[in-house]
Amino acid sequence: MTSLPGELEARAGELRAHREPYVTATVVQATRPTSAKPGDVALVLADGTVVGFVGGECAAASVQVQALAVLQTAEPVLLRITPTPWSEPEAPGTVTVHNPCLSGGTLEIFLEPAIPPPLIVVHGEAPIARALADVAARAGYTVSPWASSLPPDATAVIVASHGREEVDVLASAVRAGVPYVGLVASPRRGAAVLDALGLSDAERARVHTPAGLDIGARTPGEVAVSILAELVSLRPRPAPAVAPGGGPADVVAVDPVCGMTVAAVDSSLHADVDGRRSWFCGSGCREAFVADPGAFVAR
Repeated sequence: MTSLPGELEARAGELRAHREPYVTATVVQATRPTSAKPGDVALVLADGTVVGFVGGECAAASVQVQALAVLQTAEPVLLRITPTPWSEPEAPGTVTVHNPCLSGGTLEIFLEPAIPPPLIVVHGEAPIARALADVAARAGYTVSPWASSLPPDATAVIVASHGREEVDVLASAVRAGVPYVGLVASPRRGAAVLDALGLSDAERARVHTPAGLDIGARTPGEVAVSILAELVSLRPRPAPAVAPGGGPADVVAVDPVCGMTVAAVDSSLHADVDGRRSWFCGSGCREAFVADPGAFVAR
């Protein structure tokens, strides 16, 4: 992981403590003229906010849009920003963008995502609950006991309490939209618990009981493995949509002045003219557009 200056390390620590994803952007190569130098670093937050320095406005705009894409894929990327179109084949793990607003130099910036581990909430103190907490933690998950409020980013809620408060916990998890809700119980008891939940048929179908894949598990440790295996098997693996200029298709726009792909998020430079919002790579493009919107054809 990249070594951060004190103030950025403190901010990164806060983000990790609050389970908020971010991207560390580190300049690894700079061909003059550029304002950024190797070793310059910034954090890009999930809302597109850039904290730190990796170049001027236009370079930061390219970093911003690519960092948002990296947060979707959770894969690091070496970003090359050039003032002229790039015709060479792309190496794996590398993205090159043409930024016409650069002063002439080329930047290479390593984008490293920091994604919070999936969060599993376990309710109960039974041996299976303890075994699941241990197995999941060893697999890299964050495990938390059930509390009065459900974390908004919980990946799963597993109930292994042998009847203690399970109805309220299950109903709360289903209605909160937790992706995986599991009940450790026999098929007969599980059906009886579902009958008591007062859920719709669609909601009821979202409760996995008996929780876990049928692997012939007998011991608490084996049951815990079967539950974790089911969680992994059901983990969503969407292929993120990518816009032509690079970046997630639902959060990008084209600067109407220079034609560059930019992030269409509130933290980006934008202007509202005649009821329509336009997005910009830097203040120069924004000022030119606001001064004479009719001079630029909507892209």
